Amino acid sequence: HGKEERATGKGCSASRGCDPLMQTQHGRLQSRRTWIYQQISKELQMRTGAENLYRATSNHRVRETVALELSYVNSNLQLLKEELEQLDGSVDTCQHGSEGVAAPMIPLGLKETKELDWATPLKELISGHFGEDGASYEAEIRELEALRQAMRNPSRNEAGLELLAAYYNQLCFLDARFLTPARSLGLFFHWYDSLTGVPAQQRALAFEKGSVLFNIGALHTQIGARQDRSCAKGTSRAVEAFQRAAGAFSLLRENFSHAPSPDMSAALLCALERLMAAQAQECVFEGLLLPAPAAPSDGPAQLRLAQEAAQVAAEYRLVHQTMAQPPVCDYVPISWNALVCVKAEYFRSLAHYHAAIALCDGPLVAKGELPMHEQVFLQPLECCTPQGPALPQEPEERRRLGKAHLKRAILGQEEALRLHAVCRVLREVDLLQAVVAQALRRSLARYSELDREDDFCEAAEAPDIQPKTHHKPEARTPCLSQVKVADIFHRLGPLSVFSAKNRWRLVGPVHVTRGESGFGFTLRGDSPVLIAAVIPGGQAAAAGLKEGDYIVSVNGQPCKWWKHTEVVAQLKGVGEAGVSLQVVSLLPSSGPPGTGDRRPVLLGPGGLLRSQRERGCKTPAPARASPRALLGWRCKAKRDKSGDSAQPCTRGGAAVTVPDPQALPSPSESPGWP
Repeated sequence: HGKEERATGKGCSASRGCDPLMQTQHGRLQSRRTWIYQQISKELQMRTGAENLYRATSNHRVRETVALELSYVNSNLQLLKEELEQLDGSVDTCQHGSEGVAAPMIPLGLKETKELDWATPLKELISGHFGEDGASYEAEIRELEALRQAMRNPSRNEAGLELLAAYYNQLCFLDARFLTPARSLGLFFHWYDSLTGVPAQQRALAFEKGSVLFNIGALHTQIGARQDRSCAKGTSRAVEAFQRAAGAFSLLRENFSHAPSPDMSAALLCALERLMAAQAQECVFEGLLLPAPAAPSDGPAQLRLAQEAAQVAAEYRLVHQTMAQPPVCDYVPISWNALVCVKAEYFRSLAHYHAAIALCDGPLVAKGELPMHEQVFLQPLECCTPQGPALPQEPEERRRLGKAHLKRAILGQEEALRLHAVCRVLREVDLLQAVVAQALRRSLARYSELDREDDFCEAAEAPDIQPKTHHKPEARTPCLSQVKVADIFHRLGPLSVFSAKNRWRLVGPVHVTRGESGFGFTLRGDSPVLIAAVIPGGQAAAAGLKEGDYIVSVNGQPCKWWKHTEVVAQLKGVGEAGVSLQVVSLLPSSGPPGTGDRRPVLLGPGGLLRSQRERGCKTPAPARASPRALLGWRCKAKRDKSGDSAQPCTRGGAAVTVPDPQALPSPSESPGWP
């Protein structure tokens, strides 16, 4: 984790995480969230105890007292949840001078978690399964605990994303090395729901991985909301951040099941995906206004802006429909719904405003381009013709239709201000009110220019604007694989062999002398080197070596990570006295522990040479299983196949094999997605 040590700002570093007290707006919000989560947890414990007492007792007075206590606890819970809702609904005010230019965004709060003690289960597993001294891995365990502690408070920038991704990749290594379908670490992973603050716990490491992935998405939303969208660079970064957030929530929804907390349920993740897509689309529209908005006389550009604004409004209407459906409506803050409604009305009004500008200030359209321009407008619902309404060509008729569009723009902006005033949380967001009010003043000023005292004709009904975008921001998966980390428990050996998914016997030391035909075995592969074949009647066969054994020590030197050429060089350098080898032999997973000089040891994560299923072995039943359904991580096994052709040759009396290219990941690689 050397590259994580670089400084990322005052009071923060990638390896230490971030001190919330050293941060500004987000730090204070997150610190307050932490306190609220703790208070909600206490109140829930009190409510659980009171409910149990209420069910258990038959005393009338006791039941009345308990009912009163339950009412008091529920009131406290409601107040805490309202305060949490205000924090979740609060928009990011750090928009770097973009006031009056862009409406505020909705950032997500990070999920909070409790401290975790990795030492006991990992030491027991290393000692019992890997046959090594668990106490000798205290440094590695402390490194893992420090990484998790830093991950709890990441800085609100790219360094924080790298920290979360580094911890996520380490969890993938832990999953591959220490876990099997029949065994968990025995740890309870505690996480608080991001929206409700309700605590949830599971023994499944998948719950830890899913929560970290959720926080990666949430941190992307905060980074997107913090961007200065008054410049093209900031707008582009905001679009990418919201795309990454949508990708993280999509990845979580597609790969996890049985989520114990509402914020990780499929329905709510789908709503968050659509919300992030809408906010990305809004940033795309804002980017079209930069560096300079289209000139009023540029009719086609104004019509394009009208359709882009209508597309943003359509996205927000879809978000509102999703949020209104149960069970999402039970968990999403009311202020989110209100803000989504305000933005839907606001951008629909902007669509009519730009259409009015195109009609009133734009040049007359040539007959050849008229059908294309007419497609911008939608026919009324009672009209059955598929094409758009006929655009007037006379200046006076264009003025009247433009005035009708301005009227709809004004009505929409007034409705947006009304919705803003209804919500108590949004009333405190002056920036949102200022953005909509500025647009309303601009529409009113333009309407007054078009209005005439002798205009007694009834204004035409302005048609709706056809939503269309030339840049649809798609969800993008976070760059987890780009953050390279080394397996903290690298010393246990390559994941292809030394994981909890395998069992093996440690054989040796075995003394092998050189015969007339060499040592009598053929080697293949790297890290660890495999005995591919044993010559019958040779020195290796006499010493008890078998095909399929892995060499882990040569003359007392550990060689789990040695390359094929390094082992061959050691064998070539031995004299007539021979060589002392230690090897491990894979066992069926359900086989009994070995005895005698072959001591039982277990194998680790990574890609296996052969899976247990291929060997036809049954997985033993777990000793303890959680009664609740666990969060499941659905991922496809990724196995790389190496060539079977090996050409044995003799070098200095030792029969060796030219190794085929290995497809197994290097120890410095992070586990990737299938």
